[in-house]
Amino acid sequence: MSKHQGKKLRIGITIGDVNGIGPELIIKTFQDQRMKERFIPILYGSARVINIYRKVLQVEKFHYVMIQNPSQAHSRKLNIIECMPDLERVDIGKPSDIGGKAAYLSVQRAVKDAQHKEIDALVTLPVNKATFQQQDPNFKGHTELFAEAFNQSDNLMFMVSEALRVGTVTNHLPLSEVARNISTERIINKVSIMHKSLENDFNIQRPMIAVLGLNPHAGDNGLIGPEEKDIVQPAITELKKRGMRVYGPYPADGIFGSSGYRKFDGIMSMYHDQGLIPFKLISGYEGVNFTAGIPLVRTSPDHGVAYDIAGKGEANPESLRQAIYVAMDVFRNREMNHDLAANALTSTQELRKKIVTTAEDTEED
Repeated sequence: MSKHQGKKLRIGITIGDVNGIGPELIIKTFQDQRMKERFIPILYGSARVINIYRKVLQVEKFHYVMIQNPSQAHSRKLNIIECMPDLERVDIGKPSDIGGKAAYLSVQRAVKDAQHKEIDALVTLPVNKATFQQQDPNFKGHTELFAEAFNQSDNLMFMVSEALRVGTVTNHLPLSEVARNISTERIINKVSIMHKSLENDFNIQRPMIAVLGLNPHAGDNGLIGPEEKDIVQPAITELKKRGMRVYGPYPADGIFGSSGYRKFDGIMSMYHDQGLIPFKLISGYEGVNFTAGIPLVRTSPDHGVAYDIAGKGEANPESLRQAIYVAMDVFRNREMNHDLAANALTSTQELRKKIVTTAEDTEED
């Protein structure tokens, strides 16, 4: 039995850009006591920020407790680890150095606790890359940050919902750099991560995966670019040789426009907007950003900081709720599959011992 069986999971949540909608999402989500019944929430952020937004949103009562580390977390309460004790103000609806620093400090503390396995999973609220980079010039996105923190060179930005699951071969790159960053080996690696994640994280056995082309009409047999024939198709051929049910390359507009995506358990796109635009249109507030291929279970809502509606009471917390649910489900699935594999190994070893013992007894007779 898993050591986590029957125990409430500790789910860390980073506050994101304090000038955006992150604090409002926290307040709206944890006003619902039922959320605190299902797991132990630990917010890496600021009590002062929460209090400022509570007043702006005219929320009379909002309960939380302050803790120093996750081991002190209380069940049935929102726990806050103070990451920015000297924070003097927030600039609601505007990017600022303070917003970037607060987001950075929140993520740094959460990474530390995750590396020491003090939390079971982590949900990250949106940040502003420009202000975050003032603290960390190498920051490209949460996906890359956590992959580096856990020494995983191969990882996958995996957008998931009940309706659709989409991965990307390239992540946060200028469009002008996409083609030269796509290779047969990279496609094989990304699809392999998706395949393993679908089996281990989402409990889908023998998943079917569609691979999109890079060019319009998937290259139109080479008339609109050679990448499909020279790079994508060889990757699909190799993946099939490895026993995976992988098909394509498909034109992106066709597979999404005709609902052809419904036939597949996962769709591998070549670049960010090719996969994420249709994903967000189809999934709406149920969409979740999940980082596959790293030991930490990390999810995020699939929206940005939304400065234009910050502090106005208009932010929809559904994507945050879904990100929490996915994190919990993935963690439980990984634990279950780990236990099944361990039990299978034990059974195999015991069977081998019996065979050896029987053979030895037969020789003695």
